[in-house]
Amino acid sequence: MPAEERVQQAWAVLHQVPDPEVPAISLCDLGIVRDVREADGGVLDIVLTPTYSGCPATEVIEADVRAALDAAGLGPVQVLLQRAPAWTTDWISEAGREKLRAYGIAPPGPVAADAARPLVFMPRRKPEPGVACPRCASTHTERLSAFGSTACKALWRCLACREPFEHFKPI
Repeated sequence: MPAEERVQQAWAVLHQVPDPEVPAISLCDLGIVRDVREADGGVLDIVLTPTYSGCPATEVIEADVRAALDAAGLGPVQVLLQRAPAWTTDWISEAGREKLRAYGIAPPGPVAADAARPLVFMPRRKPEPGVACPRCASTHTERLSAFGSTACKALWRCLACREPFEHFKPI
């Protein structure tokens, strides 16, 4: 099979591989799959950027990618982790944002240009308003916890419909 066709088929397969922590969204829609290319010797290089360097799902993601491509007959596969540039929520596709909303997770907004800075511990402050509830779209919401089911999400509650929801943090 020509290299270009093999790469296109690999992308199609990877668009079907769900994120293990948020199965409603694919690894491609989440922006974790950065590149697919055929390397020397017929090996298919898959470049992944984890959502953060300590993501506990990284090994599961690697295994899922290998398994999906092997099952599609596209191996041999080599998974490469690329941590720079660091993953950002800006890499989530528009389709991915809609899938998050439909799944009940408020998608992140764009990352402000001046938001990229080292981690600094600061006293608590009132969260920024405007996180829309994925169920009723009200922005009358409050953050309950800085962390949700995973470190990349925060737990919020809608004060209009009283439903809790997770918000994918913009990073």
